[in-house]
Amino acid sequence: MTTASLYDVILSPVITEKSTAASEFNQVIFKVRQDATKAQIKKAVEKLFDVKVLAVNTIVRKGKNKRFRGIPGRQKDIKKAVVRLAEGEKIDVTTGI
Repeated sequence: MTTASLYDVILSPVITEKSTAASEFNQVIFKVRQDATKAQIKKAVEKLFDVKVLAVNTIVRKGKNKRFRGIPGRQKDIKKAVVRLAEGEKIDVTTGI
């Protein structure tokens, strides 16, 4: 995989209170493409950040129906990956990718 295709797999880090708490347990959460597999996510994280990945768990959050200024709309489905790193490894997601 080229570096450009690795960046296509991982879209952005998720920075929330829950993801910050997960970082204490060597876990990092990323927003990924809908069609990305666990193997592709693992390979992309290992190549981009030069870390050892132990496990990848994925979550698909279904989009919700919402209203904005009275106009009905629908949010997109989002796929997230919870990446567990090896002991001693670290990714600083606040610097950006």
